Amino acid sequence: MQIETIPTTPYNDQNPGTSGLRKKVKVFQQPGYLENFVQSIFDSLGDISNKTLVLGGDGRYFNRVAIQIIIKMAAANGFGELIIGQGGLLSTPAASNIIRKYQAFGGLILSASHNPGGPDEDFGIKYNVSNGGPASETYTEAFYERSQAITEYKTANLQDIDLDSIGSQQIGTIKITIIDPVSDYAELMQSIFDFNLLKQSISSGYITLLFDAMSAITGPYAKRILVDILGASPESVINAEPLEDFGGHHPDPNLAHAHELAELMFSEKAPTFGAASDGDGDRNMITGSNIFVTPSDSLAILAANAHLIPAYSKGLSGVARSMPTSQAVDRVAAKYNIPCYETPTGWKFFGNLLDEGKITLCGEESFGTGSDHVREKDGLWAVLFWLNLIAVRRQPVIDIVHDHWQKFGRDIYCRHDYEAVETPIANSIVEDLRKQLPTLPGQTFGEYTVKYADEFCYEDSIDGSISKNQGIRIGFENGSRIVFRLSGTGTVGATLRIYIERFEHDASQHNQDAQIALAFLIDLAEQLCEVKKRTGRTEPDVIT
Repeated sequence: MQIETIPTTPYNDQNPGTSGLRKKVKVFQQPGYLENFVQSIFDSLGDISNKTLVLGGDGRYFNRVAIQIIIKMAAANGFGELIIGQGGLLSTPAASNIIRKYQAFGGLILSASHNPGGPDEDFGIKYNVSNGGPASETYTEAFYERSQAITEYKTANLQDIDLDSIGSQQIGTIKITIIDPVSDYAELMQSIFDFNLLKQSISSGYITLLFDAMSAITGPYAKRILVDILGASPESVINAEPLEDFGGHHPDPNLAHAHELAELMFSEKAPTFGAASDGDGDRNMITGSNIFVTPSDSLAILAANAHLIPAYSKGLSGVARSMPTSQAVDRVAAKYNIPCYETPTGWKFFGNLLDEGKITLCGEESFGTGSDHVREKDGLWAVLFWLNLIAVRRQPVIDIVHDHWQKFGRDIYCRHDYEAVETPIANSIVEDLRKQLPTLPGQTFGEYTVKYADEFCYEDSIDGSISKNQGIRIGFENGSRIVFRLSGTGTVGATLRIYIERFEHDASQHNQDAQIALAFLIDLAEQLCEVKKRTGRTEPDVIT
């Protein structure tokens, strides 16, 4: 196997965000761009000789090309084995499971998550460490620092590998193993949930369902588990073939983008249960007949009912949520006297808590929920959790949600996204909000008196690391909150996300429309940040 060392020069824009490096495909197609970043990762990992690397992605455009490049580079840099999903495919939670199950050194996941795919759209790459979770900020900072000094990368002079035939082959010093991307994950799900009960509930017709894979990675997983194993009809899984451009879908599982599912679930023909997942399979949207379950409520409901699921029957060690996620799960934790942690957005912040056994369940308002079974959020896991819950409780989704509100109260909640805001405008909004923080406590706006106003800073209770500037919080005496945060998941400009929350204990007020119930706070948020005024927009791009 001939190793080549290729001279290169740095690109100045390879600083990974919360979920790796995401750029337009055409950026990754620049000479040496992908190679520089991959080599920077390899150079930052220490001794990788003879180690095992997991490799796969969500099948978006450029996935196969990138995998062939990475195979050659991994061989040249001394890895001993590559485990690759058939066809170059692995969902993000499945990749996390493979890393953990086979005790790999780490893995490269090729995805831009819920972002669109295609020649003119987005691509991404991130490194996951040996626990199966995303690389810490210490690692990502090292990757970026190395990328700014890189002068060469290594590649092996190999023929392209057949990605579609399962099996192992030895090429020089490296073993390349192509695996079924679904089997190990399906086996894991069967160890967590009551598949016999699910089969009975589906075969009897008690549970009818529709899962929208959005022409993304979860199609094969959903077909294998929901249809082949659990016996749902083939029509229960739609948009099931992973396509390089996601069939034109924006593979973000919310009511705006999963409109085919949403229209059916709010019609007279709605099945018992509806769900969708995103580009790389780590997000979920949960619906029932005529109800959408917010991700914040979903996390709280799963925590409150976890004892009904085989894997969690002995109880939870604790729970965690990202800072912008509603405080609904906090109320569950308080009632059951278990710890509840508030972390920055980004799944890597849950990893230390999971590894130390501090928490069992965790979640984010951005349609991500998970547990200690892997170190990523997991879309299909959440779907199966809900199906198992419906089967045990013998209640439709809407009744489960209303029962939860009756017991714990309702955190009325919404998120407004302003996408692709010009970066200077987005930065000025945040800077001006910062300037207001010292003057806000004690001020009264209508019935809302500001209790605190700060910028969230997180100190990791396990490793002592500190993460600053994680979002601006304005909290009120009655428990309501407004949170402002710039998201790092887009590839153009910046996304300003505004999170608005009000707690309602009165059950007679639980069925209010969120936008109406939160109207005053929505107007106050605009008064404070002036995003509409500064951008000339009249409404958010997405409301969830």
